[in-house]
Amino acid sequence: MFVLESGRALVEWYPKKASTEFNNGDLVYADGSGHIQPADATSGDHIGIIMKDVKSTDDDYAENTYVPVLIPTDESVFRVDVGTGTLTTAMIGNQYDLKDASSIDVTATAKKVVTVVGFVSGSVALVKINAVITNVDVQTT
Repeated sequence: MFVLESGRALVEWYPKKASTEFNNGDLVYADGSGHIQPADATSGDHIGIIMKDVKSTDDDYAENTYVPVLIPTDESVFRVDVGTGTLTTAMIGNQYDLKDASSIDVTATAKKVVTVVGFVSGSVALVKINAVITNVDVQTT
């Protein structure tokens, strides 16, 4: 889960991909058809962090309704779980990939989606999101 720790961010509304579950705090990206979907280890440029849960039991689950998305700025720092690997203080300043929409992989550096800017514990990092549609052009593979 990406949680805004410090800095400013904007909130914009985007249509979600129908029949797709989201967790509050998931990083999301554009699916190529005008909707957002949860990020994964292969996603490139991201839009931001969804600010609500979307579950299969929701009335609008199968629809492309608009949902709030927190858009990071250059000052935004997020607290996020380390899903793969163990964070060390020596990793501050390095760039890493995602494991999934809610955690990072500090053993992978192909996409360099986030930069570690602080150490909380071996399993929690403070990061800035590099691969955002307004900052970097990282291809989804």
